[in-house]
Amino acid sequence: MKAKPLQNIAGNAIAVIVSLVMCIPVYLVIVNALKTRAQASSMGVGLPTELHWENFATVIERGKLLQSFVNSMLYSGISTAIGVLLAAMAAFVLARNRTRANYLLYFFIIMGIAMPINFFTLTKVMQVTQLINTRPGMIVLYAAMQIPFSVFLIYGFIGSIPRELDEAAIIDGCGPIRLFFSVILPLLTPVIVTAAVLNILGTWNEFILPLYYLNSSANWPMTLAVYNFFGQYQSDWSLVSADILLTILPVVLIYLLGQRFILSGLTYGAVKG
Repeated sequence: MKAKPLQNIAGNAIAVIVSLVMCIPVYLVIVNALKTRAQASSMGVGLPTELHWENFATVIERGKLLQSFVNSMLYSGISTAIGVLLAAMAAFVLARNRTRANYLLYFFIIMGIAMPINFFTLTKVMQVTQLINTRPGMIVLYAAMQIPFSVFLIYGFIGSIPRELDEAAIIDGCGPIRLFFSVILPLLTPVIVTAAVLNILGTWNEFILPLYYLNSSANWPMTLAVYNFFGQYQSDWSLVSADILLTILPVVLIYLLGQRFILSGLTYGAVKG
């Protein structure tokens, strides 16, 4: 009986230590973003003697973060809306019609979670469709990349929705489209929000795809803007830290706002799916 409290204390202590280690890089970015260039040159852990908020204004002006912020919002927001909606529709059809062909199609779709990207083939497709180096091209690309994981997540959740709701709606005269949008889609809110938040975070932090398929700086998301800014101002860690902080701040806010939906969506689908 005494061993269990000791195990809990040890587990909590390890969790606290790991959390502190994970927070150290964030702390360094925050404190050095408010220092002068000389004070931030060593990326020390000490607090700034004076808060230099002008670093953020300098970064926004020189790093063209406003345009990059708008691009990141467009890429993550629109692609997530398209990807999650298509994934929800596909997951509903596959989950409600569990034939052998649909079962194989489901596994074919979710293979996209683990399969590596063939950049050579993808580049050819982007060139043929004239989507390379365009905002619509990146939105379509991101939406397609989100579908496998979203289908996997929503598929298990739909199993918890009674089929009797479908039958009752059909008896009342609902067609397939109205059945999905009027009856099923509102019930999928927890898992849809979960998929949307996770996809937004993944798209916002994506670096490889825009690096390959966006040549114009006017179309760059914030990840490429930070990369370019670091190349120009790597000797000024105060500005680099401010740039990084402005980039991760929207992601942190989105995660904090959607955290309860993420937990509820994942656990609900895991328990009842």
